[in-house]
Amino acid sequence: MSRVTIAPEEDRLTAQISFAIEIDKLKRIIRRNHLIDGSRRENSAEHSWYVGMLAMVLGEHAPPGTDLQRVVAMLLVHDLVEIDAGDAFVYDPVEVAAQPEAERAAAERIFGLLPEEQAAWVRELWDEFEARSTPEAKFAKALDRFAPILANHHTEGGTWPLFKVKASQVREKVRMIEEGSPSLGAYALELVELSVARGHLSE
Repeated sequence: MSRVTIAPEEDRLTAQISFAIEIDKLKRIIRRNHLIDGSRRENSAEHSWYVGMLAMVLGEHAPPGTDLQRVVAMLLVHDLVEIDAGDAFVYDPVEVAAQPEAERAAAERIFGLLPEEQAAWVRELWDEFEARSTPEAKFAKALDRFAPILANHHTEGGTWPLFKVKASQVREKVRMIEEGSPSLGAYALELVELSVARGHLSE
């Protein structure tokens, strides 16, 4: 007669701890933009925390009825795939084109470390964010796009002049912010125009 040495709940905890150890790797994924004080580049874990905080603080700028707890959960999850896929620079069309396939494979592997129903829930959040098919996803994506604009504006253009990004390219990203939050979109556009006026972003 076989003897069970690990209880089902211990198997579950082992899976959850494996996931917890794996997602710590997000801290080593370095993004292009700098911290607002300009001291160093931001990592993807910091970015996820930051936009989650923005969802809490700027929640009144979301469409009425938006489930902000779901937005925060979505933002905590949205960049975990970068552990495998890396951070694609939004102004690099080659990187952006290659990213979806790499991210889907990463989602399968990383989320699959969790117990089945938790893996399904996290994958659902990630898929919703990527599809931008709900008010929550649109607001989450708006904050994801808003944060780098805010950082670049407060670091004399930050990555914009470094990578020769044009104002027209940034305005295109602002449209995505407007879809999730008209008021934040309008504010982001003001930052873009002010950056142009100051010579930190070229036309």
